[in-house]
Amino acid sequence: MHVPSPAMTEIQRRTFLARAGVGLGAAAFSMLAARHSAAAAPLRLPGLPHHAPRIKRVIYLYMSGGPTQFETLDYKPMLAKLDGQPMPESFTKGQPIAQLQGKELKVQGPMIGFKKYGENGQEISDFLPWLGKVADDICIIRSMVTEQINHDPAHTFMNTGTALNGRPSMGSWINYGLGSEADDLPGFVVLSSFGGRNPQPISSRMWSAGFLPAQHQGVHFESTGVPVHYLENPSGTTFAQQRQLVDAVRELDRHRNEAIRDPEVEARLSAYEMAFRMQTSVPELTDLSKEPKHSQEMYGAQPGDGSFASNCLLARRLAERGVRFIQLYHKDWDHHGDLVKYMTTCCGLTDKPIWALMNDLRQRGMLEDTLLLWGGEFGRTPMFQGKGGPGRDHHMKSFSMWVAGGGIKRGITHGATDELGYNSVENVVHVRDLHATMLHLLGIDHTRFSVKHQGLDVRLTGVEPARVVTEILA
Repeated sequence: MHVPSPAMTEIQRRTFLARAGVGLGAAAFSMLAARHSAAAAPLRLPGLPHHAPRIKRVIYLYMSGGPTQFETLDYKPMLAKLDGQPMPESFTKGQPIAQLQGKELKVQGPMIGFKKYGENGQEISDFLPWLGKVADDICIIRSMVTEQINHDPAHTFMNTGTALNGRPSMGSWINYGLGSEADDLPGFVVLSSFGGRNPQPISSRMWSAGFLPAQHQGVHFESTGVPVHYLENPSGTTFAQQRQLVDAVRELDRHRNEAIRDPEVEARLSAYEMAFRMQTSVPELTDLSKEPKHSQEMYGAQPGDGSFASNCLLARRLAERGVRFIQLYHKDWDHHGDLVKYMTTCCGLTDKPIWALMNDLRQRGMLEDTLLLWGGEFGRTPMFQGKGGPGRDHHMKSFSMWVAGGGIKRGITHGATDELGYNSVENVVHVRDLHATMLHLLGIDHTRFSVKHQGLDVRLTGVEPARVVTEILA
């Protein structure tokens, strides 16, 4: 079974509205009125969810650039023993390597210590002491693998399930399938911050809706200044005048859509309505000065500073208001050299805010229906790189992530790498498996969630084998 195509869904809806004798403006009003009723439910595709969901929302803490697993979540004593020695050719011969290709390969030992935390002795590095305080809440996955070794294609693969440009992002798939619980905010919001090594740009393709209706794409909130571009009224324009303009444009688009039957026209109508509602909701939402002082201090947030800490606090506020998928990018984890220096910076900016976010969600009773994910697009090599302080190259054969929240076993480590951490060898988790598991927790069977595109039934998890990682599910 596959999900109806966007065009077919739009035609069916248009036929219903025509026969019911109502215009799009009345339909929008009815939708808003229904959403505010006690019995209202988010707008979803027919037949979804496939089974009872364990979570309502996802917060993805995306450490862009590829954080090192060997200085975060995967301690390897053998690397310390062989530090500085030639990397055994049996591991690397014929294997794809990024910038170290053709160079002498030497083992790089761990650059910081590890401690055991929690009841089960979760091994976490000294760069992440605040994460250690919530070790009993997280599931560490040490056996992640991906298929791309350079940043842009690896970002694309992690976000869309394929290295092909133009495909929908995971947040867009989820927003399309389940809808948003928020009336006046997008169902998919992206936040970004930087601090550490020179930040790499993140293409907006990473939160694109691809061939799905455009209203399901992620909306990027700026960390400083005006949160959403072009949202404010022009100088001298009143709220009533803006409402009049939106109504007029909506009516013109409705008239055009009757003639050409273009689903993207209704996507545009939806965007106009959402932008109008956001004019009142977003300024209040993003004003962190309204948060109690103790809350700001717990996160280490300062209103208007554009930091990862402020974005974590904003993520909690977005989650409270019903946003379905919230993605936080921190852009400075590409540590080819001076790794200790830059890891100290990056972890110093992110570790405590993540702890605060988890505690805040727990105190508000939201951790049980939220999925938290932490990780980057790939990992780092067990081999040395760098001219100054040592660093590590890109690596796709093994990397670490952690997940927490609704439906996830707590305080466990899943999977393992070989003795030098080069290959994931035990309970391997592919990026597609991660996507399948996330969808499962949201009540979606990834094998049945597809859209017809260019003659194919396209899925987030693609056509290659993918499975729900049941071993980490509570």
